[in-house]
Amino acid sequence: MRIGLYPGTFDPITLGHIDIIQRAMALVDRLVIGVAINRDKGPLFSLEERVAMVEAECAAIQAKTGGEIVVHPFENLLIDCARDVGAGIIVRGLRAVADFEYEFQMVGMNRALDSSIETVFMMADARRQAIASKLVKEIARLGGDVSKFVSPDVVGALGRKFG
Repeated sequence: MRIGLYPGTFDPITLGHIDIIQRAMALVDRLVIGVAINRDKGPLFSLEERVAMVEAECAAIQAKTGGEIVVHPFENLLIDCARDVGAGIIVRGLRAVADFEYEFQMVGMNRALDSSIETVFMMADARRQAIASKLVKEIARLGGDVSKFVSPDVVGALGRKFG
């Protein structure tokens, strides 16, 4: 079984994340969405809220693809999380050159820690390249329309946070 791990904070999950998840499902039999517990980032949504949002967004994808999607919170090293879930690949989405520089460093470190786990980069769809959770939260906080960047359910969740 081909198992992939797509890690992120998903604070909140965006249409850019959904695009990567849908496309990654063509590469693996099981995709584990690793929801990072990253206290340094000070997430807007609690871990439980982020997990619930990711599960809700992935339900339709799973039904459509027939593949398996598992949501897995983690706080340890990414490479250890990959080992924990049996992933042979780590899926990473790229939006811009700045993403690549950071990801390039991460791949080098992860390969040094475990050379048996590959990292696969997927370019964000051109219509989704500008989407970043941080910017979505800022737009929502200031009363802007984020419906082009997140699902209706996430629009509602953001509205409740910033109401």
